[in-house]
Amino acid sequence: MFDLFQKGEGNVKDDSLSGLTVALALVPEAIAFSFIAGVNPLVGLWAAVFMGFITAAFGGRPGMISGATGAIAVVAGKAVVYGDQVGEGLGLQFLFAVIMVAGLIQILFGVLRLGRFIRLVPHPVMIGFVNGLAIVIALGQLDFFKSNGQFLTGGALGTMIFLIVITMAIIHFFPKLTKVVPSTLVAIIVVSLVSGLILDSRTISDILSEQTGNGGLSGSFPLPQWPSDIPWGDHWSFILKTAFFVAMVGIIESLMTLQLIDEITETRGQGDRECIAQGGANLLSGLFGGMGGCAMIGQSLINIKSGGRGRLSGIVAALALAFFIMVGGFIIVKIPIAALVGVMFMVVIGTFEWSTFRSFGKIAASEMIVILAVTLVTVFLHNLALAVFTGVVLSALVFAWERSKHVHVTLLKDDAEERIYGLEGLLYFGSVREFSDKFQAKSDVPNIVIDFGEARVCDLSGLEAINALGDRYKNAGKTLRVRHLSHDCQVMLEKAGTLVDIEVLPDDPQYSVANLKGDGEVKRLLEPELAPNDRS
Repeated sequence: MFDLFQKGEGNVKDDSLSGLTVALALVPEAIAFSFIAGVNPLVGLWAAVFMGFITAAFGGRPGMISGATGAIAVVAGKAVVYGDQVGEGLGLQFLFAVIMVAGLIQILFGVLRLGRFIRLVPHPVMIGFVNGLAIVIALGQLDFFKSNGQFLTGGALGTMIFLIVITMAIIHFFPKLTKVVPSTLVAIIVVSLVSGLILDSRTISDILSEQTGNGGLSGSFPLPQWPSDIPWGDHWSFILKTAFFVAMVGIIESLMTLQLIDEITETRGQGDRECIAQGGANLLSGLFGGMGGCAMIGQSLINIKSGGRGRLSGIVAALALAFFIMVGGFIIVKIPIAALVGVMFMVVIGTFEWSTFRSFGKIAASEMIVILAVTLVTVFLHNLALAVFTGVVLSALVFAWERSKHVHVTLLKDDAEERIYGLEGLLYFGSVREFSDKFQAKSDVPNIVIDFGEARVCDLSGLEAINALGDRYKNAGKTLRVRHLSHDCQVMLEKAGTLVDIEVLPDDPQYSVANLKGDGEVKRLLEPELAPNDRS
């Protein structure tokens, strides 16, 4: 990545100014995602307030910003459509119900400490995720180059591009003069003044006018309202299913963003705590009329770049946004869209892993395929959960394929009565077939020894393969002995009534295989499969 982010600790001044900057950047994003979900802009804006405040105060990653997001809007928007089909005016009620149930699921996810599974995400998946998000953020800015559905042309386009370049230049060069004030905030203020006094450029008010016919932004603090008009008993299946997808998308995007911020700041967040906070935020967001959300990678990076490190930055951002909605909307709508687009383009530059291009030909082709696959799924399907899942599955398949080819057998001793084989590699579900094919019981000598000193039995499939091999040698009238198995393997094989002789030696290795609940389960899973007419 470009070196756009500071790694130091934040303070009250930096967190406060950074929070104010983030609040300004949250406005157009929340409005845009509201339209994606098919709801009033205030629904998205208040979601950003509740999500931002609660996760900043109680979440597991200080400095990370949460709010209404496109990923949540796409999934949750289905509840609005479904609700309107059930009854007129029920779309919002279904949306709020889904968001509240999703919050409960996320809280349960955190309480059960399932956030740790984010550690299973390989680094190539993380690179693909970050690159895909950077491209999605960049493409998302193209809509701001349109007016009433048509791309800008002539002087309007030139003004837009000029102000974007000015914004990006200020963000890049201003820190070389001073870091007392966040360069992003300075850029927004300067470009707003240039737009208002010299150049006529499109503003947030213009976007609102095109979408709603009203260029103003104002609203009172919402009151809690339970979605009581919904016939829960008749539609619980849809609500639960949609809520589950909302919860999983939110968790994955939040934990991936948390991991990215961890790397940038060289600190470590708490995934399970973040899940609980996200769940609580979504629960209250739905109760108070918000569309829910999760961590926002763009705004989080703006916060980090502007010096926001503590919880205060997110709290200030949420409170400032609430102030804008209730009091200062007439000022916010005057901000030129070009300034916010320039800010997001700088986020894109700082987010994209430019080292990916230098990695071609230097890393394994399989890892590059994983990076490209995750990036493409993110860009074209806009489904972050599916992108991460695809990357994890591909990485697992690549690992299994590669490891299955690394089981080697060497002949340590060979005479007419006894042969000793040395095994190297990992014996698990992906390599048991190759392991089994390396031994020919019928043509082997009477006594066979397999030395596992340079190998590791990783799972139950490996133990079953040893047992099955013993059965083959027994049927051929020959003896199979194994040595240098871990104590764990020895115990499990003995409990299953093994068909091999196990040698216990002083230098046996110590490692564990997958734990099983009891002797009966070990025996049931390892015993040879009998033909139907052989069963008693």
